[in-house]
Amino acid sequence: MSDSYTHFETLAIHAGNTADPLTGAVVPPIYQVSTYKQDGVGGLRGGYEYSRSANPTRTALEENLAALEGGSRGLAFASGLAAEDCLLRTLLSPGDHVVIPNDAYGGTFRLFAKVVSRWGVDWSVADTSDPAAVRAAITPKTKVVWVETPSNPLLGITDIPAVAQIAREAGAKLVVDNTFATPYLQQPLALGADVVVHSLTKYMGGHSDVVGGALIVGDQGLGEELAYHQNAMGAVAGPFDSWLVLRGTKTLAVRMDRHSENATKIADMLTRHPRVSRVLYPGLPEHPGHEVAAKQMKAFGGMVSFQVEGGEEAAVAVCDRARVFTLGESLGGVESLIEHPGRMTHASAAGSALEVPADLVRLSVGIENVDDLLEDLQQALGK
Repeated sequence: MSDSYTHFETLAIHAGNTADPLTGAVVPPIYQVSTYKQDGVGGLRGGYEYSRSANPTRTALEENLAALEGGSRGLAFASGLAAEDCLLRTLLSPGDHVVIPNDAYGGTFRLFAKVVSRWGVDWSVADTSDPAAVRAAITPKTKVVWVETPSNPLLGITDIPAVAQIAREAGAKLVVDNTFATPYLQQPLALGADVVVHSLTKYMGGHSDVVGGALIVGDQGLGEELAYHQNAMGAVAGPFDSWLVLRGTKTLAVRMDRHSENATKIADMLTRHPRVSRVLYPGLPEHPGHEVAAKQMKAFGGMVSFQVEGGEEAAVAVCDRARVFTLGESLGGVESLIEHPGRMTHASAAGSALEVPADLVRLSVGIENVDDLLEDLQQALGK
């Protein structure tokens, strides 16, 4: 790799983005094709035969993702959950055990609780922000330790090197969902993780116009195993979706700088608001994971959660009164979103160890002018 590609912002624009050899187009074409003319029986031109197995647009994205996370192999999927499903079916067999966080995305919890458990995989919950709790949750059958940091929606922080050491000693793989941080702010493979998971729908795409997922690994052998299962199972990212995400990664750095800057100002305002009982943002010095986050993250991201005085109905009312913040699920787009996790994204965790507080509001802070965002939240809360 040349010296001109050593910095993240340059990698984001150029990795995987080779100029088209036919026309010189600086953006990889959308290869909207299912099959390819072969140069004789078994003679694949450029390694392509069928777009479930490989597609040039998806290849460009996968190379870009691997470079940004510092991995040897990147794989792009139809959604984040499709990526997770492929990973779990590659790493696990009936009788195995997984440690999952007590604060995880509701769809991930549903995958473990309602799908993976049906084919004989056991799981238990641990507070992954406490390495001792992770160690205590591991059993002789543990094959995977699953971490989100920052977590969704309570913005918990896990010490990746510490948990990586615990997993390694147990002979388990450490999987880190890096969706909230993105590789611009945090690189789990360099901190000891075995696999990085992304919902590309979120910050990597960045414009609320695509659904996708990814796995990135450092070990080439594991990458080959995952690629085999990706092809065998088939939930791959389509060429247009791959092109949209590849467009998004080019501006990831500048967007994440603005997301983080805006979120910091909003979190600071919320800490002083009389109708807010608690603010969850790792950039706040009083956040219990602040010191760890400051060590392993470049900045603290664009997600802020807070609890509202008056309970669940008051939290719902705040969501309903917002005007610049759009009421909606998902996150990571240029526009700001607001939601009530207990009734929306995390409804599947109700009644479990992962149930979220009923008075919780989650913000995905966009890149609008922060004064407009502050004014909107103040009127939604009631000045």
